[in-house]
Amino acid sequence: MRNKRILNILLILAVILIAFFLRQSDILNPPEQPPVISSGEGVSDRPLISKDEVAAYLREHGELPPNFLTKKEAQELGWVASQGNLHDVAPGMSIGGDRFYNREKLLPEKEGRLYYECDIGYEGGRRGPERLVFSNDGLIFYTGDHYESFEPLQ
Repeated sequence: MRNKRILNILLILAVILIAFFLRQSDILNPPEQPPVISSGEGVSDRPLISKDEVAAYLREHGELPPNFLTKKEAQELGWVASQGNLHDVAPGMSIGGDRFYNREKLLPEKEGRLYYECDIGYEGGRRGPERLVFSNDGLIFYTGDHYESFEPLQ
């Protein structure tokens, strides 16, 4: 009877250890490939990063493609902006979805309108100056000079 109890305890410990190590393996080795995304014109085997691709996706779906993370989500994965390590911690992903506050009032204002931003053309390393800024009511603007000027996208 005593041997049976010890055997049961050892079996339970083995199951717990196996489950723990399997979970650690998933955390330490995330999938290498970013999600496959459709731009509405067929399936792409790469993330959407160009201004035209992302703008088209925003118009069609009303949200960013799934290869975008907010700054907070990226930081939770280990991203440190000054290190330019986004693709190290989240391969194929770009930063996007955070609020843009239009403090300089360069974009049209309207009651209830909120703006959001996303990186454009990001292919790893430090983030460049290109962004799309888009509103909750369908406006989309491109800036290639980090918010100094804006080009409306139709």
